[in-house]
Amino acid sequence: MQASALAQPGILAPLPDFGRYLDFRLAEPPPPAAVIRAALSRLAGQVDGNAAVVGVGASLASALQARVPGLRELKDFSTPALPLPVTPGPLWIWLRGDAPGPLLEVTRRIDRALAPAFVLAEAVEAFRHGRGPNGHGLDLTGYEDGIENPVDEAAEAAALATGDGLAGSSFVAVQRWQHDFNAFDAMSTMERDHCIGRRRADSEELADAPESAHVKRTAQEDFEPEAFVVRRSMPWVRGLQSGLVFVSFGHSLDAFEAQLQRMTGHDDGITDALFSFSRPVTSAAFWCPPLREGRLDLRLLGV
Repeated sequence: MQASALAQPGILAPLPDFGRYLDFRLAEPPPPAAVIRAALSRLAGQVDGNAAVVGVGASLASALQARVPGLRELKDFSTPALPLPVTPGPLWIWLRGDAPGPLLEVTRRIDRALAPAFVLAEAVEAFRHGRGPNGHGLDLTGYEDGIENPVDEAAEAAALATGDGLAGSSFVAVQRWQHDFNAFDAMSTMERDHCIGRRRADSEELADAPESAHVKRTAQEDFEPEAFVVRRSMPWVRGLQSGLVFVSFGHSLDAFEAQLQRMTGHDDGITDALFSFSRPVTSAAFWCPPLREGRLDLRLLGV
C-alpha cells in the first residue's frame, strides 16, 4: 500500500481557512503509562487525520518507554547573537476547518478525551490570509508563502516516511514566529524584498538578491542531500502580537534542520535576513502517526 494511503490526509491537503494549534502537556504528577495509553486510545478513535492532524513528541514516547525511529528533539542552533528557543512538548494537534467556532467544539471534545492524563497548555488561533499570484496564502507581511512546495508525488516523497511501522507517517517541525512590524515598517520596499528574495508585488524571485535573502538561505535543491519539505504554515494573531506558525512536514527531521542550520549562519557565517524582523518564539518536533482502518495507528507507542 502506498504511504499516502496510510497518511493523515491533512498533511498533504491544501490549507484550510482556519486552524487551531493545540499543545498538550502531561498532567502533574506524571500519570502512569497505562493512564496515558488509555487517553491516547480515546484520542485515536476521535480524530480522522484530516480535521485534526496529531503529532507525538519524543518525551511522550520516552514516558511510554517506546521507540519511534527518527523521532528526536530539535537541535539547538542558537548563536550568541541569535538565541533560538527549543520548546519540546509531548503532544501537538493541528485543527483544520472552515470557521473558528467548530474548532472550539473539537478542542473541548479532544480535551475531554485526553483527561486526566493530559492538560491543554496552549491554543494558537490561525487563519489563511489572502492569496498570492501563485495561489498560495500570504504571510501577514504580504509575501506569498509556500511557493517552493513540492507537489503530487514529489510532495509525498518529501513529507512521508516509509518502512515497517513508519509507512505513511511524517515528522513535523513547528515554530511560532513572531514578527516585529515596527522593524518591518521601517524598511524600504527594496529592503523588504531583499530580506525575502522576492518582490512582494508579484512574488517573482530577485536575480540580484543578496546571499542573506531568505529564499537563497533555504533553496531546497541547493543542499546535499536536497532538503525538500512540505510547508503548511498559517498566520496567527493574538492582540497586537502576530506572525507565522511555520509547519514543515518531512520524511525525517533532517531537511528542516539542514535549512535552519544554514539560516542561522552555521554553514557559512551568513545569517538569514528574515531574522531582521522576525524570530521564532517556540520550536518543537513531533511524529505524526499513520492511520490504520480509519484511526490513528499508535502501535509503536504500545497503544
